[in-house]
Amino acid sequence: MLYSLFTHFSNVLGARLFTYISFRAITAGILGLLISIWFGNWFINYMKRHNISETKKKKKTDPFNVGKKGVPTMGGLIVIAAILIPCLLLGKLTNVYMILMIVTTLLMGALGFADDYIKTFKKNKDGLNGWVKIGGQVALGLIVGLTLRFCPAVSMNEVVTSRIENNVVVVEKTPEI
Repeated sequence: MLYSLFTHFSNVLGARLFTYISFRAITAGILGLLISIWFGNWFINYMKRHNISETKKKKKTDPFNVGKKGVPTMGGLIVIAAILIPCLLLGKLTNVYMILMIVTTLLMGALGFADDYIKTFKKNKDGLNGWVKIGGQVALGLIVGLTLRFCPAVSMNEVVTSRIENNVVVVEKTPEI
């Protein structure tokens, strides 16, 4: 969002900084850290105040005897916010890799949220069915793989060879294996 804004206002003092990926990466890292510290603290306190926490797990699924009773759940929302907010603000949203990262983060976050929601609010200790989790991950893997394979905006490593035939340069591109 800010990337697109500052590319239009490149004559403003300091606006060209946002065109450099190194500046945007460092700024996104710092912003993600600040979001996770501030939002994480607020979110954990909110979950504790409303008594939204893990239920006690079965002994056989807790080999180290951690006993997660009373630990706030849905902490992945902190991680997702710390990833997506800086990416949406500072990322080049027309880049296919950025779009794939956002879609992957949201879909995996939705699976995790559904699992935690079922465990916490439906009081089902097992959470989301294992086959549903695997199916969602396989479907997401197919979406990402097929996008990377067939999207013309994705660059592949190619071996470019050229030779001269009848005073014409012939260029051949073959994928690197």
